[in-house]
Amino acid sequence: MKTALITGATSGIGREFAKQLADEGYKLIVTGRRLERLEELRDSLSVDVEIIPADLDNEEACFNFLEAIKDKSIDIFINNAGFGLAGSFLETDINREISMIKVNDIAMQILFKGILQKMAAQGYGYILNVASSAGLLPGGPYMATYYASKAYVTSLTRAVRKELKDQACPVRVSALCPGPVDTEFNQNADVVFALKGISAEFCVKAAISGMKRNKTIIVPGLIMSIGMALNHLLPIPLVLSLTGRQQKKKLYR
Repeated sequence: MKTALITGATSGIGREFAKQLADEGYKLIVTGRRLERLEELRDSLSVDVEIIPADLDNEEACFNFLEAIKDKSIDIFINNAGFGLAGSFLETDINREISMIKVNDIAMQILFKGILQKMAAQGYGYILNVASSAGLLPGGPYMATYYASKAYVTSLTRAVRKELKDQACPVRVSALCPGPVDTEFNQNADVVFALKGISAEFCVKAAISGMKRNKTIIVPGLIMSIGMALNHLLPIPLVLSLTGRQQKKKLYR
């Protein structure tokens, strides 16, 4: 039986990945901070689920996690843990911003690199880094640090994918870049979506489909896909202005 590893599996997209990959017959290794939620997830599924609790805003915890799975064969890694923060950069809490960068970028990097090296040694595997449509835009006024953190994810994924191709490495990597998804994200980021969100179920179905087609960047939903494609045709100042207007709507609803 194949194994899927999922970070941030306690809610939202991560939890939905666990459900859908379990339906495809994968046994699971899941991690997150909230043990009781992981246990609820395990009890709701009909496949083997191993729980390894970890707080990924701590670098040592990330390396300890890699040590805990060093002897396990992993077929798919969903590098999903992350959160957002909205508000004027003049006013947002620097400690929350640093914590977000630690989870969205530093933990993502440590686990991406460690598991990629593991998969390269075993000769197979697929890694999906969960980014955001925010990572495909030139910037996001009023969610500035979050947009920058997700741009890091998409840039790193694209570059590493090219390196792997050049080196004929069999491991495949992609980035998932959804628009708004109806999860706990908006509560944690203190925002209300200005655009109608897609369901986590729809998002993950599109992601798994894109993985099977080995797409580099996976953007669920036709409207969002078209929007991201058209973005490259517009002047950057206009994109920033439009994006900032949407973020302000999130703050003041």
